[in-house]
Amino acid sequence: MIDIRHSSEVAAARASGKPVVALESTIITHGMPYPQNIEVAAQVEQDIRDAGAVPATIAVLEGQLHVGLEAEALQALGQSQGVAKLSRADMAACIATGGTGATTVAATMIAAHRVGIEVFATGGIGGVHKGAETTFDISADLNELAQTPVTVVAAGAKAILDLAKTLEVLETLGVPVIAHGQNAFPAFWSVESPLKAPLRMDDAATIARAHATRAALGLPGGQLVANPIPLQDQIPAKELAPIIAQCQADADAHGITGKAVTPYLLQRIFERTGGRSLTANIALVRNNARLAAKIARSLSEITG
Repeated sequence: MIDIRHSSEVAAARASGKPVVALESTIITHGMPYPQNIEVAAQVEQDIRDAGAVPATIAVLEGQLHVGLEAEALQALGQSQGVAKLSRADMAACIATGGTGATTVAATMIAAHRVGIEVFATGGIGGVHKGAETTFDISADLNELAQTPVTVVAAGAKAILDLAKTLEVLETLGVPVIAHGQNAFPAFWSVESPLKAPLRMDDAATIARAHATRAALGLPGGQLVANPIPLQDQIPAKELAPIIAQCQADADAHGITGKAVTPYLLQRIFERTGGRSLTANIALVRNNARLAAKIARSLSEITG
């Protein structure tokens, strides 16, 4: 049996039937420095509470899977060094060996589904990296969306990726990609990309009904809700495109490959935008948390 520890807040919510929204923990350990990481994590959790749901930040601490972190555990995780970044391939190994790890999109979905949480808010999903036709660098997040029945609210896929190929893979895998409130697929830091989203829904209740209907039909997998960053917080795509291209060229020139690509690119983009990319990232995560809470509340009303 897996030893799963719920925070007191999540345990109370599950006992009372109050809606719960899962949150990943890599934003705490790999997204920004201490103490800003803790401040943002607490802010996102409060956004979910203010929208009528309960936050459940997920992590593995010394071999124990935590669904919801008490304040002291959140503080400790935020200051920890050498924390593993967990996906489907290494989550079980981390638990079995007594390790500590922060959950990515895929690992958070696995843990959320294991305890019956159906909605998850994150920043942006992983996807198909540029040049994947030769490197085969494709995030495990896409296959997870195809098999684990959790609705994931994100600002699309990270803009450093090949968005067109990412959408193609999601279509092949049968994953619904739903743009919230617009026709265009959002591009993480930017409200729009040149790509049309396969589906559009304008309110949380409709998204919740779609989730419940997939379950009723016996369809595997979840939904990706592509929620655009608020207009006032975006960095326009035309401004970002040359920056991303230059940073990608730098990565290629330095031989950066595999798991090192994403953190390298994000750091270089942070530097070249004067920190604006991180400010936008925080805004979009908070925006996604608020929408996820509304979806969770609507889903709770549907399922009773």
